[in-house]
Amino acid sequence: MTDPRQHLPGVDRVLASAAFAALLAEHPRQRIVHHLRSALDHAREDLARGTGRASPHIGDLAREVEKALVLDGIPSLRPVINATGVVLHTNLGRAPIAPAARSAMARAAQGYGNLEFDLERGSRGSRYVHCVQLLRELTGAEAALVVNNAAGALVLGINTLAVGREVAVSRGELVEIGGGFRIPEILVRGGVRLREVGSTNRTRIADYETALDTGQIAALLKVHRSNFRIEGFAEEADVAELAALADRRGVHFFHDLGTGLMMDPAALGLPGETRVADSLANGAHVVGFSGDKLLGGPQAGILVGRREPVARMRQNPLCRSLRVDKVTLAGLEATLRLYRDPGRALEEIPALRMIASPPEELLGRATRLAAALEARGVEARVSPGTSLVGGGTCPGVALDTFVVKPHPGTRSVSAVARRLRRGDPPVLAPVEDDHLNLDLRTVEPEEESLLEERVVRACLPNTN
Repeated sequence: MTDPRQHLPGVDRVLASAAFAALLAEHPRQRIVHHLRSALDHAREDLARGTGRASPHIGDLAREVEKALVLDGIPSLRPVINATGVVLHTNLGRAPIAPAARSAMARAAQGYGNLEFDLERGSRGSRYVHCVQLLRELTGAEAALVVNNAAGALVLGINTLAVGREVAVSRGELVEIGGGFRIPEILVRGGVRLREVGSTNRTRIADYETALDTGQIAALLKVHRSNFRIEGFAEEADVAELAALADRRGVHFFHDLGTGLMMDPAALGLPGETRVADSLANGAHVVGFSGDKLLGGPQAGILVGRREPVARMRQNPLCRSLRVDKVTLAGLEATLRLYRDPGRALEEIPALRMIASPPEELLGRATRLAAALEARGVEARVSPGTSLVGGGTCPGVALDTFVVKPHPGTRSVSAVARRLRRGDPPVLAPVEDDHLNLDLRTVEPEEESLLEERVVRACLPNTN
């Protein structure tokens, strides 16, 4: 009996066909050959299982290759519409950045720039001078340094201040950050030994003093509890107490603040969140924080504080391994400039504006979207909901909002959510209690018409 796989057409024959002429005119031959071989392999496997036909039509092969070529052109990193209500969504890139920052980053990426060139002297300069003056101005710090992210800033800071020695940190602050990374493991990789003090819920200044009595402590570390909080029978040493103790005993004090809040938290409706300037004013020697959390800029790790320890961090060989690129520096500088006018920062930095959006404004937007969906045949209702700041900030703080709940029609809610994720652009929205919830807090106004279109296509039958 003849093996049906012998009848499969050869690559050269297929490529010479009229069905492939248009593809060869538009796409690299190498990519077409790659996908054609894959298509023939699939046909061969189907024939071996008895599920394929003896000789696939060349037109079918052309359509399969064309589909693969289209998928080739879709970037793996794509813009999405965030309808989750989580403002600093780590999985979606955290803070959406301001138009001014986007423009600055695009300009920096277009060509050459004075990243490490001193235009005044006409000689080599340093990338570490960019953003420094703005950071000093906005925080009151003597010195500043920008690296690639906040975890890198912590590693660089602790390695510089206490390599080969011990760092004292409260047991209640041994947090795990995103991706399963834990503060104790980061400290060990930073070349220091961890000295745990106090207990999970209660750590007093006396606990640090006892640790200092061993003579092994080079630095005190206070870590922001990024994604949880301790309530009830709890106590912790504050920044001012730790700074005074560090000064008195001649050791360093590093505050890993994380959030990067620059403005009055009351303007954002965020209770109890510490600003970078507050930590420095209360005596912290060095403060480390993120550029892409409550600062609202691109991902970066920022170190601000006293001149001597920051200068040592800049000279640490690890600094080169953690250095920041020109595009990030351009975006960060543009974001920081907005903070010279807090009102403008609140208006133009998307993350801040989203957090501060009042519920009545969100109700109006949600009502308009629901009405637009109804007019196009998709049942929808508006209900109260809760947004989150996200990004490892403000644990336990809920932001009142209103969500749109579209009816999935003849499809299941999970099927609609899947269609939204797989569309262009993808739409991310949570499913809770078998309802899809669209929170417009994290949707830009100019995205609303596109969101409407995507929801209609996902819910109604006979739509793609």
